[in-house]
Amino acid sequence: MNFLQIASLLIVLAGAFGAINYFVFKLPSAIGILVVAFLASVSALIIDASVPSLTLAEDLRALVLDIDFSDALLEGMLGLLLFAGALHVKLSDLRAVWPTVLLMATIGVALSTAVIGFGFHWLTGAPVLIALVFGALISPTDPVAVMGVLKEANLQKSLETQIAGESLFNDGVGYVVFLVLVGLAFPAGHGAHGGEGDPAMAAAMLFLQEAAGGAALGLIAGWLVFRVMRRIDDYALEVLLTLGLAFGGYELAIWLHVSAPIAAVCAGLLIGDIGAKHGMSEETREYVDKFWVLVDEILNAVLFMLIGVEIFAVQLEWDYLQTGVICIAIALLGRLAAVAVPLAMLKPFQTFAQGVLPIMTWGGLKGGISVALALSLPESEWKPLILTVTYVIVVFSIIVQGLTIGRLANRVGREPDLV
Repeated sequence: MNFLQIASLLIVLAGAFGAINYFVFKLPSAIGILVVAFLASVSALIIDASVPSLTLAEDLRALVLDIDFSDALLEGMLGLLLFAGALHVKLSDLRAVWPTVLLMATIGVALSTAVIGFGFHWLTGAPVLIALVFGALISPTDPVAVMGVLKEANLQKSLETQIAGESLFNDGVGYVVFLVLVGLAFPAGHGAHGGEGDPAMAAAMLFLQEAAGGAALGLIAGWLVFRVMRRIDDYALEVLLTLGLAFGGYELAIWLHVSAPIAAVCAGLLIGDIGAKHGMSEETREYVDKFWVLVDEILNAVLFMLIGVEIFAVQLEWDYLQTGVICIAIALLGRLAAVAVPLAMLKPFQTFAQGVLPIMTWGGLKGGISVALALSLPESEWKPLILTVTYVIVVFSIIVQGLTIGRLANRVGREPDLV
């Protein structure tokens, strides 16, 4: 299938599954599409097992593998999703909670990676570096899924900004940590070593290059587009410029070997705040906002539909599934450490919204980036297990945590009191 055929199929399926959810399940849109896609995939597997002559599962597996979920997300959709998410986070709001966001997106990601990695090593006997690679790929949270299910929770503004900001930045930082650890665990094809020299120093330099380079590129590209937009009063052209920034900036970051997710977030933050205030008319702001909300919704529908059908790309062996169920608890423990330690470090210096610990722990939903990173791993004896465990955690996270976090937030996070 060519690109246009694949894109057409994805949009048709996302629309069809969305309609089924709207009329039958009535779940939040993205989660409902995933549920319908997952149930349709499981049904196909059951039918195929009951009537082997149909070879339905094999045909669908070939179709799913032809799509290349990892490339579609990591080198296409992710940049648009992160740009769209950052576009609606104001720098003035983020400035008030930046210590929390910074610690959770750095120390928090490192703690989560370590806790989950060593837990996976203890459970499966995987080599420590490979186990830490798994910890890194499962640590990033899905900002779109998180904010989507919290829209109706009536949270305090500070808590909402903390959740959004931390989710946006830990995606980028987690991706960089993953790249560094993959380079150490699989040096043959992904050399973080950079040839001769100290591997730890090479890894640290790679991290600095990816993170700082991505932030610098995103801010510079965003500022240049902002300067152009200030001289234009044409909403259609200005919408096109933001789309070009999201696409072009992300691909330029990949070409320059800096963090494309961090570049997308920084560019989106600059355009969404400074660009909206000083570079757009009221009409342009309205069109830009509505355009990116629509892009966000459409890409989310396609992404969650893809997650639902990726079951055909994993090995459904009983031992792997059991390991995945146990790793759900390990992933939640890692997320608890990622939230609790930064909060404890900052508690003497600032106050936090009520319910911040349970909401941010249970609300740290895993999403498509974890599946994409697992699929992108070099072939090894551990890749099938890691992919299956990742898929189990992501499906549990989106469906179970995603459908209950709103009620939890309403119960423990609505009161304006500070603790």
